[in-house]
Amino acid sequence: MTDQTARIDLGPAADRVTALLSGVSDDQLGAPTPCSAYSVGDLLDHFMGLALGMRQAAEKQAGENPGLGQAESLDPDWRHELPRRLEAMAAAWRDPAAWQGSTQAGGVTLPAEAMGVVALDELVIHGWDLARATGQPYDCDPGSAEAIIGWLSSFPDEERPKEIFGSVVAVPEGASALDRAVALSGRDPAWTA
Repeated sequence: MTDQTARIDLGPAADRVTALLSGVSDDQLGAPTPCSAYSVGDLLDHFMGLALGMRQAAEKQAGENPGLGQAESLDPDWRHELPRRLEAMAAAWRDPAAWQGSTQAGGVTLPAEAMGVVALDELVIHGWDLARATGQPYDCDPGSAEAIIGWLSSFPDEERPKEIFGSVVAVPEGASALDRAVALSGRDPAWTA
């Protein structure tokens, strides 16, 4: 395990997503997000499955594939259940053993320290998606943004899995770490609903 991954705490990113939930109205569930595959409702359902699957990955438990996110599958109690799941996921990744060995989530096996960064990426980038789609402010701690930048930068553009990431978006010199991370994920930091 590297010193950088040893210091990653998913709690701040999970808390930031939780803070956004009270700003999501029922009439926004069908609204588009910067992630073209997801509406707001789809994204919330994705978060539900992600939080469960990534907790199980941290605990090295084989779990069911939580699905890709579909608004029609969204638990009606998502406003209460999703914060609970996000906190449980963050807590599971605070255990040093979560970062050791290898683990599986969504049918993919990775070194555990890589899976932890994937979980962080999902929280931060999809948190940004949710904030933009619902007109809410969003920020990210610099350490989390830099960890995501390091991970996303490891994929040459021509080798990026297109089903997961879009092409890198150019950002101006001096762009914030969050804007650089968002751009590396294939999203335009200037996206608006």
